[in-house]
Amino acid sequence: MSGAPVAAVAAPSHWVHSLRFRLLAATLVGLAVALLLAGWVLSSLFREHVLHQFEAALAQQLDQLTAQLEFDAAARPRIDSQALSDPRWQRPYSGLYWQIDEMNHGAQQRHSELRSRSLWDTRLQLDADALADGALHVHEGLGPKGAPLLMLERALRAGDAPAPQSRWRLVVAGDLQETEAAVQRFTGVLVLSLAALLVLLALAAWAQVAVGLRPLRALQRSLHNVHQGEATQLLGVFPQEVQPLVNDFNQVLARNAEVVARARTHAGNLAHALKTPLSVLGQATALQRNDLERLVQEQLALARRHVDWHLAQARVAATQQLPGQRTAVAPVLDGLVRVMQRVYADKHLHISSELGDTALLFAGEEQDLQELLGNLLDNACKWAKSGVWIRAALVAGALPARLRLQIEDDGPGISAEHLQAVVARGVRLDEAVPGTGLGLAIVQDLVALYDGQLLLQPSPHGGLLVTVELTASAAPKTA
Repeated sequence: MSGAPVAAVAAPSHWVHSLRFRLLAATLVGLAVALLLAGWVLSSLFREHVLHQFEAALAQQLDQLTAQLEFDAAARPRIDSQALSDPRWQRPYSGLYWQIDEMNHGAQQRHSELRSRSLWDTRLQLDADALADGALHVHEGLGPKGAPLLMLERALRAGDAPAPQSRWRLVVAGDLQETEAAVQRFTGVLVLSLAALLVLLALAAWAQVAVGLRPLRALQRSLHNVHQGEATQLLGVFPQEVQPLVNDFNQVLARNAEVVARARTHAGNLAHALKTPLSVLGQATALQRNDLERLVQEQLALARRHVDWHLAQARVAATQQLPGQRTAVAPVLDGLVRVMQRVYADKHLHISSELGDTALLFAGEEQDLQELLGNLLDNACKWAKSGVWIRAALVAGALPARLRLQIEDDGPGISAEHLQAVVARGVRLDEAVPGTGLGLAIVQDLVALYDGQLLLQPSPHGGLLVTVELTASAAPKTA
């Protein structure tokens, strides 16, 4: 119950620690920055190009006006407007304008001597600047109705007159609104194009990351199969960058299996080495009927129980959650039921076994499952009056898969107060209930070592209901 809040708190950081998320985030940020920079550069270059083209067109218009400009005998300028080919010169506020200003010695404008009909009743306002004869200056300003203009000016002198009053400034201006509109249209199309390109590149990056991380997914599935007991080695074809890791891990698994096998062999040898002398001593003392014989027999029985206890603990500690372990539940239950029916034949017990699925598999050693179920069945048969009921099934909706085992009897049971104390303080059942021996304590340790759960409840039949949940194993996959 306490694990749920922890998982809920840790969930938001799942993406932060995801390699897929980090690769995609870094790629998308890089692509976004690169495309933004490219968009800014392209938009700036396009605007610069359009302005350059517009300036070149105005320069041509200025050259045509300069060619049409004449001076009379009084050195006054004159332009034949009918000789100008562009009709925009004659249409008011057309967006194309020209103007001739008389300039004094300080390059200050006196008044507008001549201007195009397109200016109507307005005039072009330019800042005064030092303009050399024949020099071309470019300005940006406001024209009629506040429209932005690009203006080109050129200083001219009437003939060869050296007098300062003979200097004139010829100005040509064009409306920038259409140019700016073209730049905005280009920028809009560019933004949409770059956004579409970003989406396509993001999809390509996602596909690249997905394909690149697919071997890790395969490795994860292979590890899951080993954990669930479906395989003893990592199987599959992996890239050359991952295959050395797979080979090393398989070597570790093989080495671990060898170590466990040797440990189990040594435990068995130790059991035989200790039990044989103990049996000899027991037989020898059985010939003597006195207090010493009873004392020796009690101590021998105690020694046997302790030997069995510690050997079971050592075996379980060595083999718990060993990768690749898988045990069928049905054969173990059937064998134990037959044994209990023979052992307790004098009680004429009815032992019922109900399996939700005959293919149930336990993710662990067969000997451990026999030890666990054997102790539970022995305890149930020992206290039962007429019947023992066994049920085995998978826990619905549990991930990973969980195996639920239930054994109940119609014996005297255990009081509710005692059950509550056992659950609350973790009291060993063999210590809390006289006569149970070490069997149920071994069950507790087996369940704990396999990360399972043990629950004791009163049975509807009047006795004890024991529920054990353990990790289940998936059925082996066929080729």
